[in-house]
Amino acid sequence: MALKENDLRWFRPMWRRAAVAAFLALWLGWELLFTQNMFWAVLVGAALAYVGWNFFYKFPKEENPHDQIPPSRSADEQDRQDP
Repeated sequence: MALKENDLRWFRPMWRRAAVAAFLALWLGWELLFTQNMFWAVLVGAALAYVGWNFFYKFPKEENPHDQIPPSRSADEQDRQDP
């Protein structure tokens, strides 16, 4: 399942994606070590796997605005020399 455009913009900073992944990892550790509730452990583990896949592996790379090709100018804007 791909992320929507609003989600992509909101999760663009790496610290937000890392914070969500860290929260889920801590929650998974809590469920496995202290509560030992396998239902929630599996549910949070699946959410952590989804976050790892979509936020770190498949997340689109940030485009550098300096690498973009400038738009071409029309013939009227080009420098011409009239005879």
